[in-house]
Amino acid sequence: MTRAGGGRRVRVDSAVSAAVMGALAGAALGEGRRAGLRNAALGAVALAAVDTVARRNQRPHEIPALWSRIAASGALAAPVGRLAGRAGGDALLTGTAAGAAAGALGLRPQKVALGPLVGAAVGAVGRRRAWSPALTATAAVVGFRTLSAALFRDPQVSLLAAQVDAGDLPFVVPFEARTGHVGVDFVRELAATLGGEYTRGAPDAGIVADLDGLAGPDLDPAGVDPRIRHFYEHTTRYVLDIEPRWQPWVLPGYLLYRALLARPLGQANVPVNQRDAQRGVHSRIDTITAPDDPATIAVRGWIRSYADDDEPIYVGVYTTYRDATGGTERGYVSVGFPVPQGSFTATLAPRARPGGGLVLTSRSPVPHAGHYLSYVDPATRELTTLAVPGFAEELDVFMDGAGRLRAEHAFWLYGLPILALHYDIRPKPDQR
Repeated sequence: MTRAGGGRRVRVDSAVSAAVMGALAGAALGEGRRAGLRNAALGAVALAAVDTVARRNQRPHEIPALWSRIAASGALAAPVGRLAGRAGGDALLTGTAAGAAAGALGLRPQKVALGPLVGAAVGAVGRRRAWSPALTATAAVVGFRTLSAALFRDPQVSLLAAQVDAGDLPFVVPFEARTGHVGVDFVRELAATLGGEYTRGAPDAGIVADLDGLAGPDLDPAGVDPRIRHFYEHTTRYVLDIEPRWQPWVLPGYLLYRALLARPLGQANVPVNQRDAQRGVHSRIDTITAPDDPATIAVRGWIRSYADDDEPIYVGVYTTYRDATGGTERGYVSVGFPVPQGSFTATLAPRARPGGGLVLTSRSPVPHAGHYLSYVDPATRELTTLAVPGFAEELDVFMDGAGRLRAEHAFWLYGLPILALHYDIRPKPDQR
């Protein structure tokens, strides 16, 4: 779904951006001032033309053609390669680093491993042929992306919608961070924009207003254990202890992500190990009432932070909605994790668990269950949204044999397990 006027604006903006990238790449690949200027002009024209053709042939619900994306990534690699050369990196080192970076951006574990191998092979060729670092980096990225496209044919992302009203995507939470930091005060800042009464740490609020709103073919709320229902509808009456269990192959990449992105951003800063978790978890729900209906909570932000210094772990906006796509009505939980100028949404389908438990999962064939990355236009509030099929999660809440409330929250990347969070959930002392 794409609006005609919005689509034209996207094509023009994209062509201008492509021309800038092409100019920078051409200048980086040129030797000397005159050659650099000539190559910059050629690069600008060439990459703008590539982008224009790709956008013109782009179908609804698709991202631009793969060949155009490969050309753009190669162009981005050229100036970075030139900088690496000035820092003393030779062709082999530059090629390996470029391939490794391209592989890491692919996220798929097989791509992460393939990237540096392809980069090293291209770098070895570049060393023998005396290629410039800019050319070596470009060749490594283009070579890796071409080979990985041949080996891994299922898409990592797909364009779901471009510049549409948020109401057209009810399974996407359209609240973005308007600065470079999310943090524990996000809901307060959101209230200043939306209006309505803001309450920090609502004393009796749940991540859902009423579990009955999730009823559907796979869940009869009447069959859910009353203690689990109470937790969902009165979450702030409980404390949570967390135990993370990372897959060893994921942890090095996560440590880098955490240092460079999660902590500065104040979002998705999951504990690394049990020592980290022993700092304790402080959990609260901030709310915003509807501006035209003070009795209705319009926004529920579940904020989890480390108990010792209030450093953010997660900031998630929880919503529920009902949908009858395919002729069967069912409820969903959508959790939006705000990021700068956008939101990453997990839309989870509920199903009953034997023994009165409740499972929320994106690993479901029902419509809308999945993960979505959205850009929110700051002027129009329209959404451009990508579906991210390679990511999956499942939250399993149950009563164990000793009558204790537990939860297992598992995550997968392209079918491979990456993380499991084990929660021990118990009423606060004054709620027992």
